[in-house]
Amino acid sequence: MGFFRKKEKEEPVKELKAIVSGQVIPVTEVADPVFSSKALGDGIAIRPEGQVITAPCSGEISMVAETGHAVGITVNNGAELLLHIGLDTVSLNGEGFKVTAKQGKKVKQGDVLLEFDKALVEQKGFATDCILIVTNAEDFPDMKLISGMDAVRNETVVCTF
Repeated sequence: MGFFRKKEKEEPVKELKAIVSGQVIPVTEVADPVFSSKALGDGIAIRPEGQVITAPCSGEISMVAETGHAVGITVNNGAELLLHIGLDTVSLNGEGFKVTAKQGKKVKQGDVLLEFDKALVEQKGFATDCILIVTNAEDFPDMKLISGMDAVRNETVVCTF
């Protein structure tokens, strides 16, 4: 009987995988000064081919924007992640977004967090860049962001700690 067996201690997360398939660019190339200036932290953006956003690693959902365009994840290594879908998409007030992530819920790498209607976002005149920010990047001096390639969702590593 395993009632009193010690829980296996989780290994600290060492990498983040692509949240969507597409072209990976440095966050400094995003056409929004809040992101490109790294005011919210350092990261990458993906010019998406798909419309399904998945967890880049295991963690706990720390925030879900009412409008469905952004999700926060707290990682067991201390990293705080912000996944932001599109630029200025908050003004869509949730139109075109279907969120499955719930605040406080544990997720595993690859779990679906949300879906968005890429064509609708583009039709409304917004960029669809899918941004992955480590908001406390200064706590990870050895963090390496990887861009300049085409990524496959859930497979391509875009950040190592």
